[in-house]
Amino acid sequence: MKLYAISDLHLMRQANRAALLNLAPHPRDWLIVAGDVSESIEQFTAAMTLLAERFARVIWTPGNHDLWTLPNDPTGLRGLARYNRLVAICRELGVSTPDDPYLQWDGPGAPAVVAPIFTLYDYSFRPDEVAEETAVAWAQASGVLCVDELALHPDPFPSRAVWCTVRCRYTEKRLEEAAAHGPLILANHYPLRRDMAHLRRIPRFSIWCGTRRTEDWHTRFPVTAVVYGHLHIRRSHQRDGVQFDEVSLGYPGQWQPARGIEPYLRQILPRPSAPA
Repeated sequence: MKLYAISDLHLMRQANRAALLNLAPHPRDWLIVAGDVSESIEQFTAAMTLLAERFARVIWTPGNHDLWTLPNDPTGLRGLARYNRLVAICRELGVSTPDDPYLQWDGPGAPAVVAPIFTLYDYSFRPDEVAEETAVAWAQASGVLCVDELALHPDPFPSRAVWCTVRCRYTEKRLEEAAAHGPLILANHYPLRRDMAHLRRIPRFSIWCGTRRTEDWHTRFPVTAVVYGHLHIRRSHQRDGVQFDEVSLGYPGQWQPARGIEPYLRQILPRPSAPA
């Protein structure tokens, strides 16, 4: 029995879809899916159905692409309504979401509580001298603009930053309660710390990568591991004795489709002797 994690499946790409279809069954194992499954609700549903059939338990948290409403989207669902629809799909399939009870892991490496969280971002992963209201213009000045500005709608909240604040307050309360039940494994699409949101080629993209509200969560709560994605840079870090794993698959060109998805499943528990 193992706990695996992966993110950023990006199933709008044909090579990624083909690889997912060929993923072998893991009837005893759990899988964390840390966001960016697909921009299409139809593809999202098909993918989560497949994964729920091939793993004993699946835990999901949304990425920004999952929440996009593209011009040709047949549902027209935006913002919170879109998120709630994805949660409902997951619940129909027995997939755990950030709004469901956290799961108690009883396999090797137990005890542990697997906590999927959804925090979004608030543009605070920026230099102190850059004001929030000018952060997007600051990023654009370097030639960077996230599609979220056009496709990730915050409805009914006035902004993504406000939605982020609401989600962080909600999550803090739940983590405080969960702390009494054992060490936590946090799974979020976005990195929790600003020092992990470094993209060498597009450094100002960091403003769409998280919130400073979460930077101390790994020490404030009894966290033993953090799983995240979004950056498409697979790596592992240690901070304050806590393991941080970026588990993205990414776009073709950022992984080797000939190998299939199996080698890109990151084993979280039991913790391997060396990072995969």
